Amino acid sequence: MKFTKMAIVALAVMLTFAVTAQAAEKKVRWKLAMTWGPTAVPFSDAVENMAKMVEEMSGGNFVIRIDASNKHKSPFGVLDMVKLGQYDMGHSASYYWKGKDINLLPFTTMPFGMTAPEQYAWFYHGGGMELMQKAYAKHNVMSFPGGNTGNQMGGWFRKEINSLDDLKGLKMRIPGFAGEVLAKLGLTVTNIPSGELYTSLERGTIDALEWVGPGMDIRMGFHKIAPYYYTGWHEPATELQFLVNTKKFNKLSPANQAILKNAMKLASYGMYTQNYHMSAEAWAKIATDYPNIKIKTFPKSVMDAMKAANAELLKEKAIGNPLLAETLKSQADYQKKAREWTKMSDYLYLEDNL
Repeated sequence: MKFTKMAIVALAVMLTFAVTAQAAEKKVRWKLAMTWGPTAVPFSDAVENMAKMVEEMSGGNFVIRIDASNKHKSPFGVLDMVKLGQYDMGHSASYYWKGKDINLLPFTTMPFGMTAPEQYAWFYHGGGMELMQKAYAKHNVMSFPGGNTGNQMGGWFRKEINSLDDLKGLKMRIPGFAGEVLAKLGLTVTNIPSGELYTSLERGTIDALEWVGPGMDIRMGFHKIAPYYYTGWHEPATELQFLVNTKKFNKLSPANQAILKNAMKLASYGMYTQNYHMSAEAWAKIATDYPNIKIKTFPKSVMDAMKAANAELLKEKAIGNPLLAETLKSQADYQKKAREWTKMSDYLYLEDNL
């Protein structure tokens, strides 16, 4: 086969472009900012595992450097840093941004909402991912599930809660919509970075706090100050998030986009199982190793008041916020449908085998 001089030049140009593109691919170096410190296991593990998978699957061509909150010094500034391109990615929780955009609130979890399996099914098969990307589009950011804690404990309290009067006036660290629910019931609610929780409780800056569950909480030492440990209601399926700058994502090759998305998904499920294991291990040791911890459930009168306040606030927030209303309805509809199977597959099984 004969080539004209022009064809040879064109082929050379194409080969040069291909080599240049390949070289450019090898220079993908991203930075990720976490809301957490480097020892906040398993949150930090999820990020490290994701970055490791990206590097391995790309043959070392796509490397993500991780900056914990003690380095970038802005645990609640992660969304803005990713939005502005200071960081290519972030790892945080969507409900931290409710003050910036109420539409972002529901993608972590909601009080009395879905369990982790129900919520994952909603994300990947029930329209949740589409609604989440729609909500984050105005911020020039994409959000992906970043690891679930499952049902969180209701918090550590210095004193026993026997009635609504015992809650009134308490200062409590609790984020998300649950904080608004408790504020409506008379608590003073605040949000404090994880690295400051123990000190705030020890100094009396707060009277109570919630963090995650026994796997993470026991290591923090909260039980030394506030021994009353309450069962959960407020975060039944706390999903963390990977934030990705949209422009940076669109500049990736299709291969690297696929690698990143799959690594995030695998790391998220890995964190869910790791946290479940940590909590099971810690719970098994509470009775023998931490006998001062008093496990409690909120009285029915308190739970009923929480449910009523939650329902009232949901209606209020949805007014004038069509995207929020759409998301909340989607979650409620999916929860109603999925819960029937949850009852059959999990609840009745447990009821018959405990």
